[in-house]
Amino acid sequence: MNVLRPRRRSKGEERSEELGAMTLVEHLAELRSRLLRSIAAVAVGAVVVWFAYPLFIGELRDLLLQSCPDDVQCSVIQQSPIQGLSTRLTVSGYGGLAVALPVLLWQVWRFVTPGLYRRERRLAAPFVLASYVLFLSGAALAWLVLPKGLAFLAGFGAGTDQLYSVNEYTGFVVKTAIGFGIGFEFPVLLVFLQLVGVVDHRRLGGWRHYAVVLIVLLAAVITPGGDVFSLLALSIPMYVLYEVSLLIGWAMARRRHRRALDGS
Repeated sequence: MNVLRPRRRSKGEERSEELGAMTLVEHLAELRSRLLRSIAAVAVGAVVVWFAYPLFIGELRDLLLQSCPDDVQCSVIQQSPIQGLSTRLTVSGYGGLAVALPVLLWQVWRFVTPGLYRRERRLAAPFVLASYVLFLSGAALAWLVLPKGLAFLAGFGAGTDQLYSVNEYTGFVVKTAIGFGIGFEFPVLLVFLQLVGVVDHRRLGGWRHYAVVLIVLLAAVITPGGDVFSLLALSIPMYVLYEVSLLIGWAMARRRHRRALDGS
């Protein structure tokens, strides 16, 4: 007696059914919902940073004094009545994005999950957590190297007092911290591309020489100061994280191969 067994759905069919579960209108409604939640999270983060601004600007003054050469005077000045307000608003905006980053990443991930397999969806929390930890690590590294970078740049104006506009100085520090944080997101992108099958660890391993050049170019663009110390301080960790992403890709490929053998 022949027993009819239900045919096992292929991965393509599984993904197609999941993608077809929502109409275009439902996708747009979902996008609107995710955007509103993201905007609300950024607004809350901006309010928090707004009230923490006096502490932040005090830390920036201390940072400048640490990097200031002994034979010159360093100070942050306000050049117009409205400059203090505009600087506080700018810092609050950037800070709100940084504080709300976990929520933003989660909303993005939840929006794209209909195009992923179920096992890939389970990686949402690890990806979001790793992304935020790496971003904070990059920002922390920027804070550590900024005194050396500022001292290096101040050396080109030896014998002159260093009077920095408050908006330009805070913008420089904030952009450097965000740039380092974005640079540290590089391995998350590579792991994600390997996860969805765009590239694999073997191909990335063969691109090492190109990766080194790309990393240095990205670091040069990301670091606003343009000094060699900051460039190396970002390039070296980025390359180490590149190698780590290859190891993670190798582990994922090995696990996928074992799963295929078990299913055959």
